[in-house]
Amino acid sequence: MYDQVITGAQIASPDQAEFIQADIAIAGGKVAAVGKDLAGLADETFDASGLVAFPGAVDVHQHWGIYNDLSEDADSESRASAQGGVTTGITYMRTGQYYLNKSGPYTEIFPEVLERTEGRSFIDYGYHLAPMMSQHIGEIGTLIDDFGVASFKIFMFYGSHGLHGRSADQSSFLMIPPDERYNIAHFEFIMRAIQQARRERPDRADAISLSLHCETPEIMTAYTKMVEEEGKLKGLEAYSASRPPHSEGLAVTIASYLAYETDLPTINLLHLSSAKAMDAAMKMAATFPQIDFRREVTIGHLLASYEDPADIGGKVNPPLRSRADVESLWEHVLAGNVSWVASDHACCKDEQKFGNPREDVWQGKSGFGGTEYLLPGLITEGRRRGLGWDAMTRLVCTTPAERYGTRGKGRLEAGYDADIALVRLDDPWTVRAAESFSTQEYSPLEGYQMDARVVHTFLRGRQILADGKVTGEPAGQYLRRA
Repeated sequence: MYDQVITGAQIASPDQAEFIQADIAIAGGKVAAVGKDLAGLADETFDASGLVAFPGAVDVHQHWGIYNDLSEDADSESRASAQGGVTTGITYMRTGQYYLNKSGPYTEIFPEVLERTEGRSFIDYGYHLAPMMSQHIGEIGTLIDDFGVASFKIFMFYGSHGLHGRSADQSSFLMIPPDERYNIAHFEFIMRAIQQARRERPDRADAISLSLHCETPEIMTAYTKMVEEEGKLKGLEAYSASRPPHSEGLAVTIASYLAYETDLPTINLLHLSSAKAMDAAMKMAATFPQIDFRREVTIGHLLASYEDPADIGGKVNPPLRSRADVESLWEHVLAGNVSWVASDHACCKDEQKFGNPREDVWQGKSGFGGTEYLLPGLITEGRRRGLGWDAMTRLVCTTPAERYGTRGKGRLEAGYDADIALVRLDDPWTVRAAESFSTQEYSPLEGYQMDARVVHTFLRGRQILADGKVTGEPAGQYLRRA
């Protein structure tokens, strides 16, 4: 009856606090049955005794091709994803400097993106697209219908900042027409266009959403100048002070009111990094109950602070914050206020990351990898803090899959894709960047003690990680969502 049966594992469910002891039967790349004594109904069995079976993690915040060639990242960073139990990754893409370093209509550029990643990835993948200019806003309906893109993004801080600091010339960095501005008015028009697209597609509306990077450029510009001129703070603490937490809170408030004004109910607030950002997000949810806000936190912001890394390898936007902010984020995770945990994985090799001198945070590039630590890190720190298995499963599997329209992902139930991460609990190991499959040679989590290890990963029933090593050829598929 079945192609394969995985036996002996305990199964993590988003709906049950306790593990389920059952076999997982696979047929045609999907879970065919979950139940007792299924081993005799398949020619092949896989003994997972002593392991916990999680649905393959759905990492909905990655950046392939931001610093490296897109085809290269699709290969190497999908390997790192499998290492972290991730079987689905959704990566952010935009026009302008970095990524493909070009501009133009997405109907011309996005086919090139798909061509460069086809046949390269070990995991299933999708894309969020950022409308950078008015022409892109007019393409939203086409991107949904013809390309299956269901989610869009606004980078609120690009008004005066580039990826790493000040950027005075918007048109050259963003490669937008000189008579256009990437500002709050542009954000409003994006929201109106997405809501119109939702109204015209009621059967798919819930899967069509807008994500926002919430930082305000005016606050950041003023504080960057002040922190640099004072010179009292160094390294990652200085970078955090230059992009202060209340800048996040203000941007969250602006974004929320715009969503209210435009009747757009599906808003995702990305990588909230601080107590003030989460406070603003919770206040806006209470103020506008008709808006279905989702709140994202990254594994990096949950595990590291600006006090931890030895160098500026932890430079990221928004910055790593204080240890008090880390504790506040965990309070919100445990209270159920965080919708999902993602990696914000952006592989930046050592030679690109660090300036000269190496310790100068203002010269360093922003972003670092982390998808390989997504599931192990959440399990490790979550167990220490009393986070339930069902909550863990929802945070990295079920909820992000449902929100972003990756139907068939995020659960180990009949009819879902047989995406499975087999995890060994109580298997201590130390994070060493040299052991990651990512091409990044450093990590702000270097030396962090993990308590859980992803041993095997399956994508649609096909093993892509065996005993911690990537196996086989890349068979990841582009996911047409919505």
